[in-house]
Formats: sequence, C-alpha cells, structure tokens
Amino acid sequence: MEELRQVVLSPACHSFLSYRLCKPFLDEIKQRIRHAQYEAMRAVNTEIISLYWEIGHSIADKQAAGWGKSIVEQLAKDIQVEFPGIKGFGSRNIWYMVQFYTEYQVDANLQPLVAEISWAKHLAIMTKCKDSQERQFYILATKKFGWTKNVLIHQIERKAYEKYLLGQTNFDSTLPENIRNQAALAVKDDYFVGYGDLGEDHSEYELEQDIVANIRPFLAEFGSDVMFAGNQYRLEVDGKEYFVDLMLYHRKLQCFIAIELKIGEFEPEYKGKMEFYLNVINDTVSSS
Repeated sequence: MEELRQVVLSPACHSFLSYRLCKPFLDEIKQRIRHAQYEAMRAVNTEIISLYWEIGHSIADKQAAGWGKSIVEQLAKDIQVEFPGIKGFGSRNIWYMVQFYTEYQVDANLQPLVAEISWAKHLAIMTKCKDSQERQFYILATKKFGWTKNVLIHQIERKAYEKYLLGQTNFDSTLPENIRNQAALAVKDDYFVGYGDLGEDHSEYELEQDIVANIRPFLAEFGSDVMFAGNQYRLEVDGKEYFVDLMLYHRKLQCFIAIELKIGEFEPEYKGKMEFYLNVINDTVSSS
C-alpha cells in the first residue's frame, strides 16, 4: 500500500492560496468602487451642465424681455461677492451659458446630448464648430472614446469629422460584424502622427520620440481599443536582439500591432523586415 503523506503548507503558501481564491472577489469590489466613482463624477457633471443651462435660459428670457447686456456683468459681480473665489461664473463664461442654451435648445439633435460630456469639452466644440452635425459628431465621439479636452481639440483641428464623412462606407450593412473593424482600418488612407515642432528634415528617432511624447493623441488615431505596449520593443532570436520602433496592443482583437518608422520612399526590404518581426511576435510574444 502506498504510503500516505501529509502535505503541510507554510504560512506564505496559505497566504498565496487565500489571495488566489479571494482575487476575483477583490477585483469585483474594486470594479464597483471605480464604477461608483465614475457615476458620482457623472452626476456632478450633469448637475453643473443643468445649472449652466438654466442660467443661460434665464438670461436669454430676460434679454428677450428687453433687459440689456449689463445684466451679465452685474450677475458676475454679485456671484463673486456672495461666493468669494468661485470659478466658472465670470462674465465671459456666463455669456457662453447663454450661447449654449440659445444654440442647443432649438436643435433636436443636440439638446438630448447636453449632459453627455463636461462643460470644458462643450466649450471646445461650441467655439470651434458651428455646424450642428459636426457638433453632434464630436459630442458622441468624445463620450464613446473618452477623449480628454486636449485630444478632442486635436481631433477637431485635424478635421476628424470631415475625414469621417469622406471615409463613409456601407460596411455596417454588408459585412459580418467580426470583420467590420478590420475593413474600416483597411480603407483608412492616412494617420496623423506628427504633434510637436518637427522640422522637414527630422530623423526616424526624432519622429519616434515625438510620438512617444504625445502618445495619447497618437493612440486616439487608432480608436479606444488600442493601448501602448512600448517603444524600442525588444525581440530576441537565437541570442540576437531586434527592436521594434513602436508596439501597440488591440484589446478587442487581442493582438499586437508592430510599427516600424521609416523616413523617405518605401524600400522593398522594409516589407521583409516587418514580416520577420511579425513572425517573431507571433511565435514568441503573442503565445507567451
């Protein structure tokens, strides 16, 4: 008969096993906390937008009744006296509240979206975009992709809306859902990758450093599912090192995206080098 042996776990092992068993529960609690924090911030934003909307509404009504522009200047001064140091109620911002209400309340497409993004982002859209559909596009995109104010401004300045119109396809109605994203990327003809003060004769290294220094707007070009995995990403084959300029990861497709930066005209050997990198990534990085 085989000898029965008792396995005695050390306190460290007990702690490790307890952590492994509890980790899903802990992750769930942390996710709930993050969700609650997000909902709290969203509630605060909704209240602020609602307040600004009502103030704009009230002033617009007073002006329609014959009140002059001095009402805004006086209101701004009275608010500062009543609430010393309060921000967001200077005369300029109050005028923006009036503009916000006046221009959005008559638009059936924009009015339901007023509470979807923050006031600072509304201001960026309202002051830089005059077309109703363009405003709607940037509000919805900001909400969907979680753009910061700076990324939003960058997208407006690079004319993302106009490029979106030029890139319209019938993929949604003609292609299976699992390949729509890949097809959309396939027909996208350009990506904006220069953000700093690069001169015309910049090097590949300078371009790489410029992208890394401005990684958030760079990633915004690819959509919300793409994350930065690193630059000069190290690969090793038979003891020899190779470095990929930029490595991204697509969360939804669960795949790596390798980018090799080159200056000048395309050379045939570039294709072979990229295929080599992709094969190494598939064999080593993706499978690990």
